[in-house]
Amino acid sequence: MSVKRPLGDENRAQAAHAAALNVLKHLRNRGYTAYFVGGCVRDLLLGMSPQDYDIATSAHPEQVMTLFPNTIAVGAQFGVVLIVIEDIGGGKPIHVEVATYRADVGYSDGRHPDAVRYSETAEEDVQRRDFTINGLLLDPISNDVLDYVAGRSDLERRLIRTIGDPRQRFREDKLRMMRAVRFAARLGYEIDASTLSAIRELARQIHQVSRERIRDELDKMLTEGRARQCFELLDATGLLAEVLPEISAMKGVEQPPQYHPEGDVWVHTLLLLEGLEKGCSKSLAWGVLLHDVGKPPTFRVALDRIRFDQHAEVGTRMAEEICRRLRFPKDTTEQVSALVANHMRFGDVKKMKESTLKRFMRLPAFDQHLELHRLDCLASHRNLSLYEFVREKLESTRADEIHPAPLITGKDLIAHGWNPGPQFRTVLRAVEDAQLEGVLHTHEEAISFVETNFGKQQ
Repeated sequence: MSVKRPLGDENRAQAAHAAALNVLKHLRNRGYTAYFVGGCVRDLLLGMSPQDYDIATSAHPEQVMTLFPNTIAVGAQFGVVLIVIEDIGGGKPIHVEVATYRADVGYSDGRHPDAVRYSETAEEDVQRRDFTINGLLLDPISNDVLDYVAGRSDLERRLIRTIGDPRQRFREDKLRMMRAVRFAARLGYEIDASTLSAIRELARQIHQVSRERIRDELDKMLTEGRARQCFELLDATGLLAEVLPEISAMKGVEQPPQYHPEGDVWVHTLLLLEGLEKGCSKSLAWGVLLHDVGKPPTFRVALDRIRFDQHAEVGTRMAEEICRRLRFPKDTTEQVSALVANHMRFGDVKKMKESTLKRFMRLPAFDQHLELHRLDCLASHRNLSLYEFVREKLESTRADEIHPAPLITGKDLIAHGWNPGPQFRTVLRAVEDAQLEGVLHTHEEAISFVETNFGKQQ
């Protein structure tokens, strides 16, 4: 009997294309026009394999939902329906977004159209979209490309340009300004002069966008493999000072050259961002971005050198506030804050007691702490000796030695005449330290240790 397995990454793109093609054919077989549209067309023309597909069609939402049994009306009032195709192997479902041809009327809230008027033609539909390279349509059966906005020439020119008046496009949805930055950085394109001018003019209006949407866009910038370019462009457009003023404040903050020959805090952070791999975890990426966020407010010039007293502690509080402001999930906030709080501890690893080092190495997602330290070193003095020391220690130490089962518990202390109280924590901590140091190995040894060091009862 064969076992069905979820689609692997190497097959998912093919499965997504096949699913979208089947949806399109079904629409056409029922008498509607339909085309691939947007980013999937752009990526196909650039020789990339899209993971997601959008379809533009003359069918109205209620007609789409009638044709397909498994749908989600994610924006039916705006003509958008999500078709869900289950992975027969039990993996993540494939989603195909189907949008009715439409023309939008007014954007009072800077995000949603005030009214939607369905159109009869794809040509009218693409006029409401954001950038020319995202306004291309593809007939996947004939392979004909419909280009009503000069998108193909902009692909060839490696140019990000809005469809129509850039100020109008950005007023409709302010997040498009950040999307322009992300697309330009991700693809290595230039931003059209008039488009760039409009972003600089309207940058302060980015605050009309919800913090969650801004966060999601920043997540993509940090994890798509071109984080440095994204943040350089955010700075050049004036958006960085609006969405992350704490990062903008890093510019011009000098560092001691003996430790940071690369330059100021901004340059150092950019070098770390450059080292982030595509697809890295969001918490690592944000930890990299924010690890030195406490340096600007703690900068001082001492007699011996430039110093940033307690910048990790100050930075941790700032990171927590930034995460709250951007509505991060609690677990992500905790991990980002931990990365910032602990990034300076690597300087002491060779001097740590065995128990202290083991406690350090068992921090949740310690691989992220280690990777942040590696990137931090490569972006400054380039000395990886402490990184290699910890990495080798991890490889040579069993998991049960780093996080061993406790030799005694509070119940054991009570059984030996102790009254429950605050000292339990001190006693149990001392026992665990001795265990981590390799001094204690058995329950009996732990009881004897407690009696010798803390007495038989309290």
